[in-house]
Amino acid sequence: MIMAYRPTITALRKAGINEKEGLYEFTATLADGTECRMFYNRFPEWKMTNINRLLTKPCPICRKDFICNCFNAFAGEIDQQIKDRQLIDEALAN
Repeated sequence: MIMAYRPTITALRKAGINEKEGLYEFTATLADGTECRMFYNRFPEWKMTNINRLLTKPCPICRKDFICNCFNAFAGEIDQQIKDRQLIDEALAN
């Protein structure tokens, strides 16, 4: 199956932190205007534990305007962008 959709992060913002447990919540804006929420665990190294689309606009993949799990298929790609561009460090600094 070829997936034509390619998410590109334009901004990553810190949304919540539980420093003691090493849990972090970030929101990302993608190039097409879609917003996603991602949860990361810091220990032993940064690892995405969940991703979901915020319901600000219909899903660019399935076009639903309610909860879907389409972004689970792109979790690895989005996580790699975040790590390659060191967006977590940038988000935590702001």
